[in-house]
Amino acid sequence: MTTWQPDILGDGYQQLVLPLGTDPDGEGEISATLVRYQPAGDAPRRAVLYVHGFTDYFFQQHLAEHFAAQGYRFFALDLRKCGRSRAPGHTPHFVTDLSYYAAELEEALRIVRAETGGDVLLVAHSTGGLVLPLWLDRLNKRPGGTAGAGIRGVVLNSPWFDLQGPSYLRNVGTLAIDLLGRIRPKDVIPLKKLDTYGMSLRTGGWNYNLDWKPLTGFPLTFGWLRAVRRGHAQLHRGLDIGVPSLILRSTASRSAPKYDPAIDTVDAVLDVRQIARWAGCLGDRTTIVPIDGARHDVFLSTPGPLAAAFRELDRWLEGLDNHDSNDDTADIRTAAGNVRTRTAGDPA
Repeated sequence: MTTWQPDILGDGYQQLVLPLGTDPDGEGEISATLVRYQPAGDAPRRAVLYVHGFTDYFFQQHLAEHFAAQGYRFFALDLRKCGRSRAPGHTPHFVTDLSYYAAELEEALRIVRAETGGDVLLVAHSTGGLVLPLWLDRLNKRPGGTAGAGIRGVVLNSPWFDLQGPSYLRNVGTLAIDLLGRIRPKDVIPLKKLDTYGMSLRTGGWNYNLDWKPLTGFPLTFGWLRAVRRGHAQLHRGLDIGVPSLILRSTASRSAPKYDPAIDTVDAVLDVRQIARWAGCLGDRTTIVPIDGARHDVFLSTPGPLAAAFRELDRWLEGLDNHDSNDDTADIRTAAGNVRTRTAGDPA
């Protein structure tokens, strides 16, 4: 049996390779990588499982250490062909169906629950914030639902809920993507390479492996984007993830051909209005909190917005604990299907 090995993040971090067999997309043997943060001291029963986005992998040690300070064991998953899990011959992040990720998600959940013996809070960023709700919706249809599987809640950090850009990209463009994604799935979509967001992160002092997270991002393929658009369509028809969710996002979006300091205080990747529009499609109870001045990855924001995001997270976690102990007094939940929205700093 594969054992935990030291991770590149150093003291307290270990990794476990999760073999996944033969790639259904024809790129040989694949695996995922589960990372855990295990500082010295008591090991709490409750845990977090984190899932990254596109052109990403887990490197956010401050996030792991914040959850540990709140009494959570922290685990993160590098999905197939991403970060630690990418091998020679793999097209970075390439899948033709987002449901394929269920294999590593379910295995990671099984391991986390076996190690901790308690329930699990899921956290995801960007494309991961689309992958997780789609998986949870399917999981919730099984006997016992998501709660029976040991999942107590979900935190989504700037989830990718729709295709940004002009409206024609979401109608005529999606038809073209669907066709080309079926017949030429690995063809690269001809887009201008921008390092705007990457330079914002690096200028802000966030360091990471540029082979695993290049400044201009990995090329987008038609097959991958077809899978994402099909996932968007499922989300827009309405999901039922079965547990409460917190959505954190910036208050504004902006694109730019090159980096300038104003990019540090906006979402330079997604349209935050789309996140707000589709948040109600998750089902169950959803709290959405815009964080003024946040970046696309809210937890990689400048110090002020980052501190605000952690305050909002901790407040929501406290409310989740209150709900678990007394459903009538929980203030993080609204009537089923409703969305509670406020800006960070507003009264709770």
